Parts: sequence; structure tokens; C-alpha cells
Amino acid sequence: MVLSVSERTFTQEVLESPIPVLVNFGAPWCGLCRIIQPLLLQFQAQCGQEIKLVGINADDNFKLSNTYRLKSLPTILVIERGVVKQRLEAFSGRDDFRQALETIRLTYSQPSKAYTTAVTADLKCRSA
Repeated sequence: MVLSVSERTFTQEVLESPIPVLVNFGAPWCGLCRIIQPLLLQFQAQCGQEIKLVGINADDNFKLSNTYRLKSLPTILVIERGVVKQRLEAFSGRDDFRQALETIRLTYSQPSKAYTTAVTADLKCRSA
């Protein structure tokens, strides 16, 4: 189930989230928004607790729509620590969207190499 977020809850649920958040801006009248909904639910099931998925009704949350300069619906943002890391809009179809979601999933599901690889520094002292 996708968590519905409003202007009132956006800061807490998205900007202050300890994990990356995939934000789906849509509207009830948007046909493409309804078409991608099953793909988003599948994405959420695959990612588990690594990425939070939220939905925002762009018509009911006009300030957020303006803040993130929405040009078309649906618009998908990946926000990490309050910063937009990726933006998906004007995709050409289901396959294009599915591939973009897979890229996002792979980006955030792999452990960071910065913390998993041990590196030993050569700190030998040399005299002049």
C-alpha cells in the first residue's frame, strides 16, 4: 500500500525520512497514473524497507506541485535526505517506466562500497 502524503505531512514523511523516498505525484483523472500504479506496488514489494514509496495528489497539494515544478503527470521524484536525486517524467510507456524503476532499485539496494571494502593505508615514516 502506498502512503498518501500531503503538504502537512511532507516534511516529516519525505524530507526527514532516514531512507530514500520515491514520491509519486499523480491525480485521480490521470490515466497514466493509474496504469503505473501496479508497477509502483511491485517496486515497493521488491525494495522492502530500502526505499519508502509515497503518493501525492498533485491537484490537492498545489504548493508541492509548484515547489517541484511539475510539468506533467505522473512525475516521480527520488528524494534522499531532503534532496531530489532523480526525476522521472514524460516516460514513453510501461517498459520505459519499468526499466527506470529497476535502475532506481539497483542504485539503492546495493550496499555502499565505501563501507564494505577494507583499505589499508601505507603510513611508513621516511626520514629525509
